[in-house]
Amino acid sequence: MATASARKGSLFGQKQTKILTDLVLYVVLSVVGIIFILPFAWMVANSFKDIRGIYTYPPTFIPEVWQPENYVEAWTMTYFDLGFLNSAIVAAAVVLGQLFTASLAGYAFARLRFPGRDKIFLLYISLMMLPFIVLMIPLYVQMRAFGWVSTLQAVIIPFLFTPWGTFMMRQFMVTIPRELEDAARIDGCGFFRTYWLIILPLTKPALATLAIFTFVNTWNMFLWPLIILGKPKVKTLPLILASLQNQSGMRTPWHLIMAAATFVVIPVLMAFVLGQKYYVRGIVTSGIKGGG
Repeated sequence: MATASARKGSLFGQKQTKILTDLVLYVVLSVVGIIFILPFAWMVANSFKDIRGIYTYPPTFIPEVWQPENYVEAWTMTYFDLGFLNSAIVAAAVVLGQLFTASLAGYAFARLRFPGRDKIFLLYISLMMLPFIVLMIPLYVQMRAFGWVSTLQAVIIPFLFTPWGTFMMRQFMVTIPRELEDAARIDGCGFFRTYWLIILPLTKPALATLAIFTFVNTWNMFLWPLIILGKPKVKTLPLILASLQNQSGMRTPWHLIMAAATFVVIPVLMAFVLGQKYYVRGIVTSGIKGGG
């Protein structure tokens, strides 16, 4: 009887401890979440203020005068609508290109057997150790030789291939059972058809992860477009957003910059929301195995 009571008390104590631990964890996560959300909330709040509300001291979070027309003004000034289109074209082209090249290369390194496969793979992924700043000058010389300066090709073609994406796709594909591939070959599928019909549909989590990372990096790319894109009509959103600071002779129009920045952030948030399920699954499973 005493043993049963002690066991019941122990289970009750464990349950209380778990509830307390979960409560502390939720409080900590909530505080961290608020810290991360606060800058975005401040950006959105400032995007509805007028110029006097921006420079009011001490600053206020809620606008005294709501000015939603800031979004219309930010959209129509300084080729912002054209910059949005340019960024969308560049991001879509780079994402689709990297998904195709990385998945195809990952399939070759993970499923095919050929002389020097592992050495070529190591040599290829070693390119990740090269910082992009080392490649900028020779890449600019190459783009000028091709006549691609101030064209969207210059910010698309060099980024269609990714060692990091190839590494991630390869790591994911080695986890797929070879029996599926053998069954496809028995049915008469060649290498490319097996890749397209069997392997690729099973790699949706890794593809979604690569797509989100590539989209965010391409959408926010600033340094290389700043160097290579000189004409206003081919500039991408980060360049146009930076140029908004020079639109006023006296005060920087931060209310318009905040409205424009909100436009820039929305596609990134949508990409994370739409691909969250696959993104989390891809992060968890893409590095489980390393053999092939």
